[in-house]
Amino acid sequence: MTVRTLLAAVALACALPAAAQPIKLGELNSYKVFPAFLEPYRKGMELALDEINAAGGVLGRKLELVIRDDNGTPGDAVRVAEELVARERVVMLMGTFASNVGLAVADYAKQRKVPFLASEPLTDKLVWDNGNKYTYRLRPSTFMQTAMLVPEAAKLKKRRWAIVYPNYEYGQSATAAFKKQLNFLQAGGLEFVEIAVPLGKIDPGPVVQALIDAQPDAIFSSLFGPDLARFVREGQLRGLFKDRPVFNLLGGEPEYLDPLKDEAPVGWYVTGYPWYAIATPEHKRFLEAYRKRFNDYPRLGSVVGYSAVIAAAAAIKKAGSTDPEKIVAALSGLTFMSPFGSVTFRPIDHQSTMGAYVGRTALKDGKGVMVDWKYADGKDYQPEDAVVKKLRPAQ
Repeated sequence: MTVRTLLAAVALACALPAAAQPIKLGELNSYKVFPAFLEPYRKGMELALDEINAAGGVLGRKLELVIRDDNGTPGDAVRVAEELVARERVVMLMGTFASNVGLAVADYAKQRKVPFLASEPLTDKLVWDNGNKYTYRLRPSTFMQTAMLVPEAAKLKKRRWAIVYPNYEYGQSATAAFKKQLNFLQAGGLEFVEIAVPLGKIDPGPVVQALIDAQPDAIFSSLFGPDLARFVREGQLRGLFKDRPVFNLLGGEPEYLDPLKDEAPVGWYVTGYPWYAIATPEHKRFLEAYRKRFNDYPRLGSVVGYSAVIAAAAAIKKAGSTDPEKIVAALSGLTFMSPFGSVTFRPIDHQSTMGAYVGRTALKDGKGVMVDWKYADGKDYQPEDAVVKKLRPAQ
C-alpha cells in the first residue's frame, strides 16, 4: 500500500457517518490481578459480542469492546476510565472487580456523567451509601449473597462465630452484612471473633491456629481465590473444620473450587455456580454456545461477562441512542435475559435482580462440586424499599 493510498483510506474512515462506525463500550478490569475470574469473564464478553454483532449489532451498528487493565488499584482505574472516555470516546464504562476499584470508578462516572455498569464489585456501598445516578451493578451484592446463606446459619443456633475475611471493602462489607442479618434472625447471645487478612497475602498457619484457639461453634468466611485455597488446605490439615459448620461466600464458584481438586471442602454452605447441573433452557443454550466457541466449560466469570455485554447492548437499544443520559435512563428498570434467566435493574437503587446458586460442597470424581443447590433469585433477597431509601442518598 502506497502512502497516498493509506492516507486516502484513513481520510475515508474519518469521513464515515456515525451510523457506520462501531459503538464502543469501555471495559476496565483487573485482568492481571484476578485472572481466575477475569479470563473466563473476558471469554463470556467475547461470546456475547459475537452473538450481538452476528445478529446485526445495535442500532444498526457493530458493537466494539475497548478493554483496558486497571491493575487492581483505584488510581489506575480512574486514569484508565478517563482514557476510555476522553480518547476512545466510549459511550459507557463497564467492568471492575475489586470493590474499592468499583467505588472509585463509580465516583468518576458521577463526576463525568457517563454510564457505568459495574459488573463484578459486590460492596453494598456501590448502590446504597455511595450510589449515584450513573452507576448500575450487575452481580448480587454482599447483602444479597449473605442473605441467601444466613437463614441456614440461623437454623443451626450456633452462638460463637468466627469470621475470617479479606481486609478490604468487599470483605468488610460481607462481614458487616453477616453480623447484622444473623443478629436479626437469631437475636441475643451471639459472639463474633473477627480475623482480617490482607488480600492475596494470607498466612494460613497463624490464621488457622487463631481460629482453633478461638474455639468457635461455626465459621463465616468471605475468602476467595488463592487465599481461600490456602485457608482450606491448612484448615483441613489442622482439623479446623471437623464437626464445625462453615459458610463461605463465593466458595462454590468453579474459579475457586476447581483448583482444590480432591482437597475441596465437604459440607460447606456456599454461593456458587453448578454449571454442570443447571438444565434451564437459557442456561443450556449458553453452555452449548460457550463450549462450541471455547472448547471449555464456563465459570461464573463467563456468565457475568456475557451478561454484562448483553445488558449494555439492551440498554443502548432501549435508549435508541448513544447519548449518555438516555442510556442511563434506559438502564432504570431494564429487563434482559441472562444465562440465569430474566434480570431487571431496580429503579430504586440500580441493583440488578441477578441471583446466585446456593448449596453445599461435596466431592465427586476427585473434585469439588455443589450439591443440594437451588437458585436464589436476587429479587427475593433485597431489603424493603423504605430501608433502601434511607440507605441511598437522594439523587
